Amino acid sequence: MSLRHISLLTFFTAGTILLTALVYLTLSRQVLYCAHKTPESAPKQVPQLDKLAYDRKMLALAHVSTTTISKLVLAPTPGDRTLSSFTESSLASSTIRQWPTRSTYPNAGALLPFNRIVAYYGNFYSKGMGILGEADASSTLAKLQKAAAEWSEADPSTPVIHAIDYIAVAAQDRPGKDGKYRIQMPDNQIDKALEMARQVNGIVILEMQIGFSTLQRDLPSLEKYLSMPQVHLALDPEFSMKHKGAPGDEIGTFSSADINYAAQYLQGLVQKHNLPPKILIVHRFTEEMVTGYRNIKPLPEVQIVMDMDGWGYGARKVGTYERVIMDEPVQFTGFKIFYKNDMKPPSTRLMTPKEVLELTPAPSFIQYQ
Repeated sequence: MSLRHISLLTFFTAGTILLTALVYLTLSRQVLYCAHKTPESAPKQVPQLDKLAYDRKMLALAHVSTTTISKLVLAPTPGDRTLSSFTESSLASSTIRQWPTRSTYPNAGALLPFNRIVAYYGNFYSKGMGILGEADASSTLAKLQKAAAEWSEADPSTPVIHAIDYIAVAAQDRPGKDGKYRIQMPDNQIDKALEMARQVNGIVILEMQIGFSTLQRDLPSLEKYLSMPQVHLALDPEFSMKHKGAPGDEIGTFSSADINYAAQYLQGLVQKHNLPPKILIVHRFTEEMVTGYRNIKPLPEVQIVMDMDGWGYGARKVGTYERVIMDEPVQFTGFKIFYKNDMKPPSTRLMTPKEVLELTPAPSFIQYQ
């Protein structure tokens, strides 16, 4: 073989090796790229509310047995409204027409009606405003857990959620610096409520007694807390003073517009922070405390509880519940038990969980003061 042939062979062999190496490197890069390439994200599954389970639970709260309804039809009625699984003809009596209520379904993750909330109410600065101010945190939580266990025993079908119901904006008998007859608690006191709730895997409810202020003015001051998933809101019309006279001198009031404003404010926070539905509690023991109840609008993001806030002996409390809560339906109901005021003569004992659960509808929110 000539020198020229050897040189050509060497050149050809070297070229072949170089080409093979380039092909190998190219393929290796493609394999590595494919191995490390981030796959396209699969569409997220949006949680869905079990509407049939919701309907059945609402009927159970109203003491309507679905097995005894002769014309039960498991087919939706027009529109996305509660009790869509049951026709109007299946709900014949006047009580059943009132309860369960027909309002919008909540978004998935709603606490009600699948749970019952048992709350301890008060302010850490005052022994006279409720049980939260009467003892240290560990003793209070132990008592709350005992009370919650009694409700679990009375209704094993409904899980109980513990709640710390803290008066974050408290009415005052003096005008204060801005003349609004109310004061907001410092953050360290609200943080204490959050910590107590954490210890029992519970929720926090922040109470507002706005005096001569407005919800538009005061709600933003609690926004950083209301933006948390475990924090909910309560309004006390008794201390919303739209007339002359200091809080405590006469009973205040909220209109449906006030309550709808609060609900829409919470709705905005739920949407902004992608939160589960909030609960909005409104206390009431007279008709005048809440006006225009028919215009109160629960939202998919906000569940509304009308809470019977009156004290006294059992028959009196039941009468108030029937008059201002049952006869003026909104969405869910609550019932307050006063450890002290409910024992004033002629009362000799507190109402039992079993007795309260016999009310129509059975309350989803229980508050102890």
